[in-house]
Amino acid sequence: MKKVEAIIKPFKLDEVKESLNEIGIQGITVCEVKGFGRQKGHTELYRGAEYVVDFIPKIKMEIIVGDELASKVVEVIAEAAKTGRIGDGKIFVTPVEEIVRIRTGETGEDAV
Repeated sequence: MKKVEAIIKPFKLDEVKESLNEIGIQGITVCEVKGFGRQKGHTELYRGAEYVVDFIPKIKMEIIVGDELASKVVEVIAEAAKTGRIGDGKIFVTPVEEIVRIRTGETGEDAV
């Protein structure tokens, strides 16, 4: 099993979710996060004073899938989240050793 984590722009969430739904992905965990990469934030003007916004709001999605589906999930997220501008985000894929569904006690892929 694999854990696919994607950091994307907030306005792309619905598009990415719909694209994942089309390929049969049902379970997604979503968090609002802040951070920066190469963007290094930006400056804004508020009531005549300039200030630096160095943590940009992003969405972090986490999806657990079987090994055979991981590359398709990455492809779908990358396509749906892409704007072509700086700050589109990143996708991370890591192995998952074990999953346990608390309610039923199911383990492994049965718990996904």
